[in-house]
Amino acid sequence: MNKFVKDQIDYWLKSSEYDLPVADSLYDKKHFSWCLFIGHLVVEKILKAIYVRDNNKVPPKTHNLIRLAQSTTLNIPEDKMIQLDRINDFNMEARYPDDKLSFYKTCNEDFTKENLDIIKEMYNWLKSQIQLST
Repeated sequence: MNKFVKDQIDYWLKSSEYDLPVADSLYDKKHFSWCLFIGHLVVEKILKAIYVRDNNKVPPKTHNLIRLAQSTTLNIPEDKMIQLDRINDFNMEARYPDDKLSFYKTCNEDFTKENLDIIKEMYNWLKSQIQLST
């Protein structure tokens, strides 16, 4: 593995690791929609590390977790793909809320806790996948 690829992987992994406690902090402060938005970034960044590992180049400027995952060599079970699709929504909904702000209303404590747990589970699974092959 060349230095550029290693540095890129390290950057995306450290950035993802750094953002995870930020999501927890936002949850604790009851900023639920932003908690899920940052949670999406956590997953996006670790997927970008895997993308770099598998493609030896800078990842595309996309926030689409499905697209990123499909651009890797990961063998992702169907249940994980469904979770990625769900997490994908948190990027768009938090970034571009509708006129009625329905996403903000949906993000109550229970909804956010359930989805933050899914994000953490996905993060840990992806981290285990990158460690298996590095």
